Amino acid sequence: MEVLVKQFSPSQRQQLRRSLLEWYGQQGRSLPWRDQPTPYRVWISEVMLQQTQVKTVLPYFEQWMHQFRDIPSLAQADLQTVLKAWEGLGYYARARNLHRSAQQICDRHQGEFPKTYDEVLALPGIGRSTAGGILSAAFGQAYPLLDGNVKRVLARLIALPVPPAKALGQLWDLSAEILDDQHPRDFNQAIMDLGATCCTPKNPTCLLCPWRPFCQAYQTHQQQQLPMTESRSPLPHKQIGVAVIWNDRQQILIDRRPDEGLLGGLWEFPGGKLEAGESYQDCVRREIREELAIDVEVGDHLMTVTHAYSHFKVSLHVYHCRHVAGDPQPLESQEIRWVTLDELDQFPFPKANSKIIAALRHPPGESP
Repeated sequence: MEVLVKQFSPSQRQQLRRSLLEWYGQQGRSLPWRDQPTPYRVWISEVMLQQTQVKTVLPYFEQWMHQFRDIPSLAQADLQTVLKAWEGLGYYARARNLHRSAQQICDRHQGEFPKTYDEVLALPGIGRSTAGGILSAAFGQAYPLLDGNVKRVLARLIALPVPPAKALGQLWDLSAEILDDQHPRDFNQAIMDLGATCCTPKNPTCLLCPWRPFCQAYQTHQQQQLPMTESRSPLPHKQIGVAVIWNDRQQILIDRRPDEGLLGGLWEFPGGKLEAGESYQDCVRREIREELAIDVEVGDHLMTVTHAYSHFKVSLHVYHCRHVAGDPQPLESQEIRWVTLDELDQFPFPKANSKIIAALRHPPGESP
């Protein structure tokens, strides 16, 4: 559906740019990738900030830069090491894409981050907005962006009458229209900061906003209702039986997920989805037989962990199990290993599995 988007006159565009840059000069955040905006640091920060807030990213960014100092060191690192460094940030395809991109940059660009839009867009995991963010911040090139913060700011600025997802073309045009070609780095950083610190999803601080005189949402008292949201169906909720399998040497069996797909390349405690009419104990026994070709004796319930992903929720019903018969085989995983409880820290696990590890070390009811 084509949506008519308010057009700003040349003088209005100049006022928007000037007022935003003045605000940014006073209110802009000091961030490590801004203080030292090398292409590598900007690239890593832009990818980390996809789907993740700045306060969460900051410690990961500093540790990443310490561990992988440049593109060649990232390219040469083992993928498991990269995933371990990413552990807890979520959306692990981003880490896999960074690793692949680093190798691609070394192969095609002599280890130097590319400077053209098409070359940047060709890197795994980089879309139009991330490319614009990198090229403007790292090289001062005049490319617009449209991340979640910018969508919200622009939707309120023009009182967009539909959800942003239904007017992406028009929002891209608007982002390009108001971009300050003379100061694209600061302008793009400023509009993202405006959305993150002032034009927030709830309770925006409109009285402090430099764009208040131009904002249609503010003028029409719709800032709390905009941007419009699309109605969403309830998230599917999957029930999963999970086994912590012990052998007679007090080792635990873990397996590594396929590289592609959800949580690709991470390790986990084996298990699977509950079928109709099954008990969780029966589910665990069946799944372990199907996935690993072994028999287990299901023991005590350790815990239940509920975790939400972007499109569904899971509840992991975790049971202590004892290996009874058969040699484990990775029928549905890349690799399996017997490890001690102390060795679990060496492997990258999804967040929900990390809670299981913590419970194994400090069982419920026991003081840590």
